[in-house]
Amino acid sequence: MPTNASAAAHALPDVTASDSTLRRFLHGLPGVDAVGLEARAASLGTRSIKTTAKAYAIDLAISMVDLTTLEGADTPGKVRALGAKAVHPDPTDRTTPATAAVCVYPDMVATAKEAVAGSTVKVASVATAFPAGRAPLGVKLADVREAVAAGADEIDMVIDRGAFLAGNYMKVYDEIVAVKEACGAARLKVIFETGELSTYDNIRRASWLGMLGGADFIKTSTGKVAVNATPANTLLMLEAVRDFRTQTGIQVGVKPAGGIRTSKDAIKFLVLVNETAGEDWLDNHWFRFGASSLLNDLLMQRQKLATGRYSGPDYVTVD
Repeated sequence: MPTNASAAAHALPDVTASDSTLRRFLHGLPGVDAVGLEARAASLGTRSIKTTAKAYAIDLAISMVDLTTLEGADTPGKVRALGAKAVHPDPTDRTTPATAAVCVYPDMVATAKEAVAGSTVKVASVATAFPAGRAPLGVKLADVREAVAAGADEIDMVIDRGAFLAGNYMKVYDEIVAVKEACGAARLKVIFETGELSTYDNIRRASWLGMLGGADFIKTSTGKVAVNATPANTLLMLEAVRDFRTQTGIQVGVKPAGGIRTSKDAIKFLVLVNETAGEDWLDNHWFRFGASSLLNDLLMQRQKLATGRYSGPDYVTVD
C-alpha cells in the first residue's frame, strides 16, 4: 500500500527532489497574516453552542482524547489505571464513550496494551527521543521499532527543531520518512513543538513538511514547553491539512496538545475544526486532543448536563 509520502510525491512531483526544491516550495507558501489568523480564531471561539449540541460536542471531545501520562514517575499501576479510565471514563455511566487512545512512553506500551485489550482504545507512544528529539537517527528509529514491537498502534514523533530552524528542511523530511517506514502499520503523528518555531510562517512550513514526509497526523506540541496548543496555531494547521487534501487528495489528521483543560476550550477547538477543515475531520480518526486533565472536566460537564448538578470531588479520578 502506498504511503502518504509516496502519494504526496506523486501529487506534488519534484517538491522533495532536493534541498533547494524543497526550500523553494516551503518558502513559496503564502505568508501568514498573523492579525487575521488570530482574529478569526478569536471570532470562532465566541460561537454559542446550544444544550443539545453541547452534549454531542462533549461526547465527541471525550472520544477524541489521547489520555496521556508522560512523567518520569510513571509506574505500571498508574498506566493500568489510565487504561481502565480510557476504556470506561465514567464507570457509573456506560453510555460515556471511550477515549481515542492512551499515550505513554515506549517502556509502558506493553502494560497499556494489556490494560485496554478488547476495547476500541488505541495505544500511542511518544518516541524519537521525546521531547527534545536530540538523538542520532539510529537511536530514534530503534525507539520507534521497540514501541511498535511492544504493540503501539500509533507513534508520536518530534521533529528536529534545530535542523528546521537552521533551514535544513531535507534532514527533517528524511527523518520523518524514515520514522514513517519504521512505524510499519502504526499511524504516525509528527510533533512540531509550535512554541519553539517562533513564527506562524514556520508553523505553516512545518505542517507541509510533515505531510510531505508521510505524517498521518500533525501535532502542535509535546506539552513540555511554555507555549503549546493555541486556537491560532491549531487553526493554521487545520488550514494546512485542508489545503493539502485539496492538492493531493490525502487527508491528514490534526492533534492539538498541551494546555487544553476545560470543556469550553475543547468545544472551541471543535468549532475551529468544523468551520475550517470541515465535518470530515470531526472524528477521532482525524482529530485528537493530547490531554491529561481535560477528560475530568468533560466528565463533570457531561454529568451536569444529564442531572442538572455537579457531583462531589470524588466523581472523577485524579490522574
